[in-house]
Amino acid sequence: MISKEIATQVLEKCLITGADFAEIFEEDSITNSISVLDDKVENILGGRDYGIGIRIFKGLKSVYAYTNDNSLSSLLDTAYKAALALGKIEEGKSIVLNNHMTFKNLHPIKINPSSVDCQDKIKVMKKAYKSAKDFHSDISKVSVGYLDKEQNILIANTEGLYTEDSRIRTRLMINAIASNENENQTGSQNPGRLMGFEMFKEEVDTEYHAREAAKTAHIMLNAKNCPAGKMPVAIDNGFGGVIFHEACGHSLEATAVAKGNSEFCDKLGQQIASSKLTAIDDGTMKNHWGSSNIDDEGTPTRRNVLIENGILKSYMVDKLNARKMNTEVTGNSRRESYKYEPTSRMTNTYIAPGKDKVEDIIKSIDDGLYAKRMGGGSVNPITGEFNFAVSEGYLVKNGEITEPVRGASLIGKGSEVLMDIDMVSDNVAQAEGMCGSKSGSIPVNVGQPMIRVKSITVGGRE
Repeated sequence: MISKEIATQVLEKCLITGADFAEIFEEDSITNSISVLDDKVENILGGRDYGIGIRIFKGLKSVYAYTNDNSLSSLLDTAYKAALALGKIEEGKSIVLNNHMTFKNLHPIKINPSSVDCQDKIKVMKKAYKSAKDFHSDISKVSVGYLDKEQNILIANTEGLYTEDSRIRTRLMINAIASNENENQTGSQNPGRLMGFEMFKEEVDTEYHAREAAKTAHIMLNAKNCPAGKMPVAIDNGFGGVIFHEACGHSLEATAVAKGNSEFCDKLGQQIASSKLTAIDDGTMKNHWGSSNIDDEGTPTRRNVLIENGILKSYMVDKLNARKMNTEVTGNSRRESYKYEPTSRMTNTYIAPGKDKVEDIIKSIDDGLYAKRMGGGSVNPITGEFNFAVSEGYLVKNGEITEPVRGASLIGKGSEVLMDIDMVSDNVAQAEGMCGSKSGSIPVNVGQPMIRVKSITVGGRE
């Protein structure tokens, strides 16, 4: 990684046109992936990605540039061209990188995946394949993907910061297809952690996740079409939290709030959700998929209470938008890689456990839907309107879960759904996903206990 001396020269070059802040983000990442299809290894790939991003602020204006060449001449030239985009050359400024920030590593790694033989990784994958394939005779195809990534970063800025961090993530992706003479149905599980290969010994039961993927595919193959209409819906824990992530979480990111493109602008201290609901974004959760020690601006991550008992308490804020909003940063600035300018993003975002019981939520529904597993969807962060597929659903009749249904979707508006959550259970769980936005695709956790939405539009095929 570049030295303090080089970083100082580059940052000083950034300030030649009157800028008041500049930042260097250096990244050196190694990624390994393996894919298995129908018990055969399809691909084994490895790659390295290296580059340096340079960002400059002048008031509320920002410019971003990056290069793969870390020679001093290349970095100075990149900084010079970026600085010129903000104005004419003025008298330069000098800086001192005197804040060599150190921090406690909240996410220890026991087994670096780079030290693990490829055959051992394939053994884990084939164990998952066998568990899914053997679940039922109608499981026609199983694919398993493996990924590990080591990302080493350095951040230096004109506030004197000079700090480094290393992040190692490991993930398994299991997809099962159930088939009959007429159609196919799929099920998937994608466990991941900010951990090394010890994930498979300490945290993730590979065979369980494989069976769950196959189970969803098998059940949905034999399910009838879901009826449509407004009804109460119980959304299960874990990945059910994608509803909050998409329908509300993005609208609480300063990326949207600072531009006035959020339905929750200027609502701090106001009730925006049911008093049953408390929502948190926490980048410090030990070894969780969306965690890190520092964000991509070098700010330590933290636990941010977004909504407390229905009251909006905070937004997720990065440096540039903190200027626009006249508020503090929250450790939420993230990016896919050095090729992206960072902005405010979620980390591990979840609905906190409540006092209701799962069985009471189900018993409270006379005629509705139990969304056991959520799939993909879309949302408009300005209006909060969303549409999400239910990948595994069941009808609820007279307080009992009855037959499985497929083709269900949940349609609504974030602000309305938040107010309509009238029961929150105590069985909170987390699930892993990838989130795409302005600064690229990043790892995030979503989570919640089972919740009940008293009335929501269910799209169906019946």
